[in-house]
Amino acid sequence: MPLIKAWLLNVVYLTLMLVALPWIVWAALKQGKYREGFGEKLLGLVPRREGKRPCVWLHAVSVGEVNLLATTLAELQRRHPDLELVVSTTTKAGYDLACRKYAEHTVFYCPLDLSWAVRKAMRRLRPNLLVLAELELWPNLIDAAKRSGAAVAIINGRMGDKSFRGYYRLRRFVRPVLQQLNLIAAQNEEIATRFRRCGAEPTSVATSGSLKFDGAQTDRANAKTLELRRLAGIEDEAIVFLAGSTQEPEETYALEVFQQLAPEYPQLRLILVPRHPQRFEEVARLLDVSGVAWQRRSELPPELQHIAANDPTTDNADSTTANRDTAHCNCPRILLVDTIGELGAWWGTATIGFVGGTFGSRGGQNMLEPAAYGVATCFGPNTWNFRDIVTQLLAVDGVTVVQDQEELQQFVRCSLEDPQTAHQLGQRARNLVLAQQGATKRTVDLLLPLIAASPRASAANRAA
Repeated sequence: MPLIKAWLLNVVYLTLMLVALPWIVWAALKQGKYREGFGEKLLGLVPRREGKRPCVWLHAVSVGEVNLLATTLAELQRRHPDLELVVSTTTKAGYDLACRKYAEHTVFYCPLDLSWAVRKAMRRLRPNLLVLAELELWPNLIDAAKRSGAAVAIINGRMGDKSFRGYYRLRRFVRPVLQQLNLIAAQNEEIATRFRRCGAEPTSVATSGSLKFDGAQTDRANAKTLELRRLAGIEDEAIVFLAGSTQEPEETYALEVFQQLAPEYPQLRLILVPRHPQRFEEVARLLDVSGVAWQRRSELPPELQHIAANDPTTDNADSTTANRDTAHCNCPRILLVDTIGELGAWWGTATIGFVGGTFGSRGGQNMLEPAAYGVATCFGPNTWNFRDIVTQLLAVDGVTVVQDQEELQQFVRCSLEDPQTAHQLGQRARNLVLAQQGATKRTVDLLLPLIAASPRASAANRAA
């Protein structure tokens, strides 16, 4: 990218930042956002990498993408043990999760797409390969990577209807950015075609499948889920209705459904997991106003936390004993999960599930996690961000689409009245997930040649 274009982008970015400054200050004061990583974001002062091992820099925007990288990181490390893997993210929630989840790797905030910041970051990290999760087209970052001698790849590439329309209209400007990419590993052929139509080099586009299938846990007896069951005092006979990744007014819908059905089904429990941390207090106020007995995940009884902390790898037999012990804890039947990064494991406690972000304009959240556990899963009609996954799940009759709160209540009631049919619905979804796994291996197969063939690697080989 010519220097003048980079500086024009800088002017655009700085202008937008100036316009948004009042909102940024408000969000920092009220929600605790944007208070960290100024040196990394604005100046590119990311951790300085020592040594000469080959390096892969993987970037994930927030919590969803951070979780998505897990299988790719593990496979890269398994097949290329001498690789140095570093992980960047954009949001505080994503950063906090990455620090916990990938503590053995260097984690940092990604610099903003300002030319001086991304160039400084490249000089400090010296990556052989920059990997961007899903769809992160930052022109200055990509250009800086290429100039520094790194290859650039998008993995688990996706481009929804709305994104495609926008990029296609601007393809004159998008094409030069896409043509700098060495690899676009798209989730399916439809998405691969969209990248090509927007200007990507056909030879750089491949279809690898969705990493979300590989990242989905299918075993309810995994250590983390068992730990959470004990922590929350969820007994074996409990029927958990979990509403995950919710947005307004989905928590209200789930709560009212629970209130309608709870008197008839004393074993029914409700777990609410809002999508955004800044809404935890809002949902807490909703629960307070409702008058129901409820509890925060962050304030579970210390004695139960002690049980879970002492033995997080308890087997099935031990977990049954622990469940009997915690059944007497008089835990409220409603739990608000006000922590980050645990939703995947909480889904393993659920019998009936509702996936949020589907009654509003969000376009849906990840429905593969409950599907993989065999949860009887439903969601609203607005799922365009996951259209291909929804299509696959509907094709095997593995999920149910509900149009409004009334249909949500009907779904939960039917699942309670006919548990065998609900179980079969969940099993069809789980079988689909098992059949689709394998994207991680295909993705890493595509990435490894880029590491060896990157200009930085070639220069290192010549020096050696």
